[in-house]
Amino acid sequence: MTDVLTQPRPIRLKGRSYLALTLTPELPFEDWLVRLDDLASRSAGFFLRRPVVLDVTGLDIDRAELRDFVGKLAARQVRIMGIEGASPALLGSDLPPAMADGRPTADIEPPPAAPESAGAQAAASVEPAAPPPPKAVPSMIVTQPVRSGQSLVFLEGDVTVVGSVASGAEIVAGGSVHVYGTLRGRALAGAMGNGAARIFCRRLEAELVAIDGFYKTAEDMEPEHRGKAVQIWLEGETFKVGALA
Repeated sequence: MTDVLTQPRPIRLKGRSYLALTLTPELPFEDWLVRLDDLASRSAGFFLRRPVVLDVTGLDIDRAELRDFVGKLAARQVRIMGIEGASPALLGSDLPPAMADGRPTADIEPPPAAPESAGAQAAASVEPAAPPPPKAVPSMIVTQPVRSGQSLVFLEGDVTVVGSVASGAEIVAGGSVHVYGTLRGRALAGAMGNGAARIFCRRLEAELVAIDGFYKTAEDMEPEHRGKAVQIWLEGETFKVGALA
């Protein structure tokens, strides 16, 4: 009896699937980092709270160069969760672990730079600019179904899909996600830290839903909500699901 009472409880291991952005740098690193800095200046917070994998396949570098490069990325708030395509001799305890067999999705296109008006710049140099009017919350409207393998990323606001989201597709929004059809793929709302974001869909068949970094997979979803018109939101760290009229 004593042996039973003092026996430690087993550790419970659970599988989770996470989405990651993959960076594929080019040599020389310094030139590539200049382009990365340009991207960061055009889309503030693009890498914020996003897991990133570094793909160094085919690069002729040594361990010191790799370590220095990872450090320069960290200084830019780009946190590397794993390295793909590196030989075992390149990796060590001072570097992120090796990763492989990631399933590719469609390329993510960052937002372009917003052109500035030369006339507006000249006026600003003469007198102080008036406070800008309140800006409407930006949104993206997709009028076609989102096919398997596609990845739509819009970190500035809501994403509305007038159609369905196929299995293997993903929607990543800084605001809420609205799907006027069947949601079979992955929907990630509040990707920039917006815990008030919600996910709406006409039929829930999702592989994964996430709000503000909290994930729920298909295996964890209550069966009574499958195939129904629902909205999903967070209360603290708990997912709530309600029916849509």
